[in-house]
Amino acid sequence: MRKVEIIAEAGVNHNGKLKLAKQLAFNAKKAGADYIKFQIYNIDEIAVSNLKKAPYQKKNSTNKNENQNDMLKKLALSYENFDELIDYCKKIKIKFLASIFDLSSLTYLQNKTNIIKIGSSEITNFILLKHVALLNKKLIISTGMCGIKDIRDAIEYLKKNGQKNKITLLHCNTAYPTPYEDVNLLTMKKLRDIFNIDIGYSDHSLGNEISFAAIALGSVMIEKHFTLNKKFKGPDHSSSCDFNELKLLVEGSKKISKAMKIKNSILTNSEKKNFTLVKKFLVAKKIIYKGEKFTLENITSKRTGGGIEAKRFEKIIGKRARRKFEIDQIINI
Repeated sequence: MRKVEIIAEAGVNHNGKLKLAKQLAFNAKKAGADYIKFQIYNIDEIAVSNLKKAPYQKKNSTNKNENQNDMLKKLALSYENFDELIDYCKKIKIKFLASIFDLSSLTYLQNKTNIIKIGSSEITNFILLKHVALLNKKLIISTGMCGIKDIRDAIEYLKKNGQKNKITLLHCNTAYPTPYEDVNLLTMKKLRDIFNIDIGYSDHSLGNEISFAAIALGSVMIEKHFTLNKKFKGPDHSSSCDFNELKLLVEGSKKISKAMKIKNSILTNSEKKNFTLVKKFLVAKKIIYKGEKFTLENITSKRTGGGIEAKRFEKIIGKRARRKFEIDQIINI
């Protein structure tokens, strides 16, 4: 199984502060993540001015009365900030990734990276997808709030408009946090069977258990929201993983990837040293004299370190001993 790529989704967990964004990138690198991902949007293009917050956004914000537009203004980084952030990521050697939500942000990002993330909210935004397809960059697409038809329509529309490069789909649920009963993880297999492309998982559930299960099911990529402190105020902090959880996710993914192979020999390398010491072999249950027949009354199986395997006892029964065997002595013929 190939290496599972881990995306630390910083999103807007920088709270609109470049310094905090850099700290997120630094700590994601330190934890072993492959990517640090942010969200780039133009506040004039992402939402109407009076749109109310989603329930999870309202729950985790300090100002319950502000609308979604006001909240997003406070959480936005400027393009100049992102220029500096992209350079910083190159410096510390972690891959920069960003979701885009509007044409202005796509225009900004198009010459700065060879891979673009399409969030769940944009998979049906064909105005944006048309321009994305013309760039023909590698795409990662989250599938939250979408059925199979939505996903198929998006992929077909992208290809119709020039997308020839690689697409990776991330199975996703957009609830923050996602209840376990709504994860529907086996959908990953369905998506892979239908579209025959790489499938990953964007995990909004609490803990790492679902991500580990996704890797075992063949996920090539895990995206997980990441924060420096779950107690920070902001829409995503409380449902994000912290440094220790991200580090455990990275370490666990490596272990699971090593384990995802099919056994193609009787003994693995690690089993060979144990084989003769724990397998059962034939020994004398009581004294057996020369010329006496072997029977179930005078032979048994024990750990001996070698000899005739117990599975061959029926081939021994009825044959005569060529010499005397003491109790527990290894049988040979």
